[in-house]
Amino acid sequence: MHILQLSGYGGMAALLAALSACAPAVPPEADRVHRMGERVEMGSLTYNVYDDQWKAQLGEGTDARIPKDRFFLLRINVVNGGSTDLMVPVLTLVDDAGQTYSELPNGDQVPGWAGYLRKVKPAETLQGNIVFDVPPKHYRLRVSDENSQKSREIDIPLNFSSDSPEIPAAR
Repeated sequence: MHILQLSGYGGMAALLAALSACAPAVPPEADRVHRMGERVEMGSLTYNVYDDQWKAQLGEGTDARIPKDRFFLLRINVVNGGSTDLMVPVLTLVDDAGQTYSELPNGDQVPGWAGYLRKVKPAETLQGNIVFDVPPKHYRLRVSDENSQKSREIDIPLNFSSDSPEIPAAR
């Protein structure tokens, strides 16, 4: 009888081990890709990306600024949850192939430009557009903590509703 009880416990342990091995793995928070519109805490900074626009140019007429590829504007806000003034690091786009693109340091004719060198006081929020010159495709925005030591990515769905790139006519 005692041997039957021990083998019963062994069978239960094997069953529990098999069930736990089938459970889906939960990615650690650092490996998780966040969705656009979701708050992302990085150190004392909290990021939120809530709008995107593709632009074939910035401005009008002879003063228009023309991109190499397309201007991609991301509307962000960054909250400083720390107790001292903090600099918001330069942000980077990452495409599906792993290629990275830094934001442009020139905000000429970018509506509501957030700036390039951005200092945020404690408990204050920085809001505005950041701009990239990139080919139209799917990207993730890489955001960092105030020391640029840790980073996470925010998925930016491919969306051309704001300013669709021109499609060449078939000849």
